[in-house]
Amino acid sequence: MKTEMIDYLRGSATGNFFLLAGPCVIEGEKMALEIAEHVASVAQRLGIPYVFKGSYRKANRSRIDSFTGIGDEVALSILRKVHEEFAIPVITDIHTPEEAAMAAPFVDILQIPAFLCRQTDLLVAAARTGRAVNVKKGQFLSPEAMQFAVQKVRDAGCDDVLITDRGSSFGYHDLIVDFRGIPTMRQFAPVVLDVTHSLQQPNTTSGVTGGLPQMIETIARCGIAAGADGLFMETHPDPSQAKSDGANMLPLSKVEGLLRRLTTLRQAVTALDAEG
Repeated sequence: MKTEMIDYLRGSATGNFFLLAGPCVIEGEKMALEIAEHVASVAQRLGIPYVFKGSYRKANRSRIDSFTGIGDEVALSILRKVHEEFAIPVITDIHTPEEAAMAAPFVDILQIPAFLCRQTDLLVAAARTGRAVNVKKGQFLSPEAMQFAVQKVRDAGCDDVLITDRGSSFGYHDLIVDFRGIPTMRQFAPVVLDVTHSLQQPNTTSGVTGGLPQMIETIARCGIAAGADGLFMETHPDPSQAKSDGANMLPLSKVEGLLRRLTTLRQAVTALDAEG
């Protein structure tokens, strides 16, 4: 089963990285369209293939009173509107096999959350929808182990599969990116580095995940230097007011400057590779 999404993501004439970016969760139509319009405009100018990211529902929350979404059908319809209005692909995460069939008509890529990356029924259901599949590496797995998740998707009939690294658990309150994992996992599928989730500080005593947003550019630069095919990041017009994961988001106003610098770095890395 071929959706040609990988061809699109790798189709930049400049050889640039591709980008999956948007809010953590869809909070409303106005916010989603504002983010999509801004990032899509910047990406087009820089020659970056762009996919709008937004969760229609957040299932993995520390506290029962955490914000989870505005309603599945409403949020999925907003994702579809982003796709239609800006002519860009959209991606959302799913949590059960039943959600795969529900979400697929509204999006172009289905994302498997890191904690669920070994769930065979979920991977197979996503693969059988005809959509591309992005599998996040579990914080508890080695890079080498992701070959089996990828193979499940391919065995179920989907060749358009991505791996996204979001760091590995380190103690109780931190995540560490092992950049050796990028070339390792590129043997199995194109690799995306989730810059913002890699900077989460989960399981804090307040029940609200913390983060280190000041390190976003550092992690992104390292990912580009290590050969990541794409970057994943969450952004919001005002992270302090975001209803989910605001502690590790990139302010929307900083997206263009960061992407310009990363594009320059990618060009330098490509030139060095050509010499090699």
